[in-house]
Amino acid sequence: MLKQDGALKGLKIVEFAHVIAGPLAGTLMADLGATVVHVEDPGAGDPQRTAGPDKDGVHLWWQMAGRNKHSVTLNLRSDAGRKVAEELAAWADVVITNFRVETLEKWGLDFASLNRINPKIIMLQVTGFGATSSRRNEPGFGKVGEAMSGVVNLTGFPDGPPVHTGFSHGDSVTGLMGAYAVQAALYRKHTDPDFRGEWIDLALYDGLFRLIEWQVVFHDQLGEPPQRMGNKLAAAPAAVINMYKTADDRWLTVTSGTPRAVLNTAKLVGEPEDMYSNRADQARNADRLDKLLAEWIASRGMDECMAAMKAIGVVASPIYTVADILEDETFKERESVIELDVPRLGKVKMQNVFPRMMNYTGAVWRAAPPLGADNELVYKSFLGKSDEQLAALRDGADI
Repeated sequence: MLKQDGALKGLKIVEFAHVIAGPLAGTLMADLGATVVHVEDPGAGDPQRTAGPDKDGVHLWWQMAGRNKHSVTLNLRSDAGRKVAEELAAWADVVITNFRVETLEKWGLDFASLNRINPKIIMLQVTGFGATSSRRNEPGFGKVGEAMSGVVNLTGFPDGPPVHTGFSHGDSVTGLMGAYAVQAALYRKHTDPDFRGEWIDLALYDGLFRLIEWQVVFHDQLGEPPQRMGNKLAAAPAAVINMYKTADDRWLTVTSGTPRAVLNTAKLVGEPEDMYSNRADQARNADRLDKLLAEWIASRGMDECMAAMKAIGVVASPIYTVADILEDETFKERESVIELDVPRLGKVKMQNVFPRMMNYTGAVWRAAPPLGADNELVYKSFLGKSDEQLAALRDGADI
């Protein structure tokens, strides 16, 4: 049963895309009610289907990554398959793709071609290095985007190697940036009577590069690139930002990003406030305060630390594991984790819809569908094909 009553209800999206970055943009919009048709190869389908561990033959990551979408199979290498792809583009408001530029041009699925078919089409095109660069046809993955963005160079400790974060950081931020860009284009579409479609050219490093907004201006004006600082931030005010180990062998983070917060931290460990009365004093005594705080935390258990910090206004948090998240009262109060019935798995927990909206909330109405599960619905109901036309496509191995 369809349950698509979110803010993007009525928005029609077709994805000629696979793995993470492009499809994540679609999933985020599907969570908020968009109708998303995920086009997959008739053979193996999206490679993401088999990424990560499985339970009883059901791959778990895909249940989240492919949720709230319609899965259809389509052979984009055949003339008949590409004709159907054009029909899907004519039906859609948005096309998401992450195929190579030359492949799309060869198939006639590039923006210029689809814009002739659908003059108001919005295309989100994700590539490794940008569709307008000389490297537009090179393969790219999220970790390469992370490396190019500067974020990996900034992650880790000064005396250690650069470190990737523990998830698909570049792909995920690209998906988020892509969904945001689509909304900007949709606003223009609905406010500009002369709207002629939009092509969103998004490289895998663009999102993270934009979000580390101080690195270029610092280097440009100061002549030195920011370096790895461990748990601290190169651009933070004179503040305490670090990880600390408690007496009961747990970890917590403390961040004191304002002058008042630094004074609260000093008060916690018994330091005179006049040593931290302005930013210059705070910078001068930052290492001393960090050391005293580490000693203070090391002599106490997590519960005692958190209670004392909360009472005095020090901003801190335990480092959560997934088990902590599932037991945490704040996550429960905000219904951040839902439970879904998934065939062959039963009850499965996964993240709820984000961002949270009051009136048009969106919903998770299905986990990832089986490959081609929606061929009949999409091709007959959405595109109006007859049983005979559908049978011909099946007989020709085009779907």
